[in-house]
Amino acid sequence: MRNNFFYNTTVTGVALFFSAIATAQSKTTVKATIDRSQILIGEPIKLRLEVDVPENEAIRFFQIDSLPHFEFLATPKIDTSNTGSGTVLSQTIPITSFDSGHWIIPSLVLGENIATDSIPVDVGYSAFNPDQPYHDIKEIIEVTPEEKKEKPRWWYLLAGAVALLIILILVFRKKKKPVVSVVEQPVDPYKEAMTQLEKLKIDKPDAKQYYSRLVDIFRIYVLNRTGIHSLQDTTDDLVKQLSGLNIHKEQFEQLLQSLRQSDFVKFAKYIPSVDDDKNAYSTIKQSIQLIEQIVMNSIRQKDDKN
Repeated sequence: MRNNFFYNTTVTGVALFFSAIATAQSKTTVKATIDRSQILIGEPIKLRLEVDVPENEAIRFFQIDSLPHFEFLATPKIDTSNTGSGTVLSQTIPITSFDSGHWIIPSLVLGENIATDSIPVDVGYSAFNPDQPYHDIKEIIEVTPEEKKEKPRWWYLLAGAVALLIILILVFRKKKKPVVSVVEQPVDPYKEAMTQLEKLKIDKPDAKQYYSRLVDIFRIYVLNRTGIHSLQDTTDDLVKQLSGLNIHKEQFEQLLQSLRQSDFVKFAKYIPSVDDDKNAYSTIKQSIQLIEQIVMNSIRQKDDKN
């Protein structure tokens, strides 16, 4: 009896241990880092956000537009890469601060029990050198008319040039603003999507990665071009939001079929045919082109009204 009890207890403990490991590995993980923790006022730093999403969870990313005591210098695109066990999303945001002090980039929450660590940043001025000697203001030295006559003309010209130079320096110092480094302009979402589609065709990964990357390209394009939060939505939720874009009914049904087929390949181990791959690729590409046309037409109409 004791041997059976010991055996059952050991087996149960081992099962629970491996179950806990599997559960931990299946959860979405997030990370936030900066390239420097001490900067001068107006000096840019890079805030990097990463989200590692396993295969069995919906893809989602941070939605932030401001941070206390910091300013966004740009909002770059979200990069995506596929691994053997899921998808990694990343974004590097250039930020700066014009408030001196010790500030904290707060914890960024992605979901329940999923949040980044807070990050301290010190913002200050250039260091003051206490060893540098001081120069007192000299008193006015009286001179006689004879001494004034003896001074050559070039001395007055030199004095005038120095005075003018000092005035110009003071004027430009007042107008000088904190230097902010030039940030690269974000890549056009449509061009980036077309580039990624061509790369996918050349790479020719296995079926699971092929459909994951294909749908990720579409979701990221929709987010960057229309603002629809497509990364964390399920296929049904995404389709509901896309219905507001007035896509042709036939094209919309083909897009829905391709998105659901991708879910079957990723989660139901469906094995697609070569024709399935071609049709899904063509449908996603045509849908992106159609959405781009709809968005551009909407922008032109607004410009004509104004």
